[in-house]
Amino acid sequence: MSMIKEFKQFAMRGNVVDLAVAVIIGGAFGKIISSFIEDVITPLLLQPLLERAHMDKIQDLTAFGSVKYGVFLSSVINFIIVAFVLFLVIKGMNASKKKEAAAPAAAPAPTKEEVLLTEIRDLLKK
Repeated sequence: MSMIKEFKQFAMRGNVVDLAVAVIIGGAFGKIISSFIEDVITPLLLQPLLERAHMDKIQDLTAFGSVKYGVFLSSVINFIIVAFVLFLVIKGMNASKKKEAAAPAAAPAPTKEEVLLTEIRDLLKK
């Protein structure tokens, strides 16, 4: 098998394609969360604190003039929100799986042989 065929076979496996899709969606989701932090959370919740510190963004927070702990703080808030949203998504998925698993499986219909044997048994009882 040539190297190109092997690579094509490897690249087209379901897991590799699923992983690529997950990475792309994850990147987009990260941008959404960053926008949520910068455009919603910071103005609503952190703006009063930032105004007291005479700053516009949480990323502007510094210590000792050069240590930008505001960027770190922003990353921590992003992480907590992403982790919480993923927790809710996984929790919802697990709940739906439990509902599917809780539904009892219907008994399979008897085969023609079983029906015939049942009829024979009933006739012998008479």
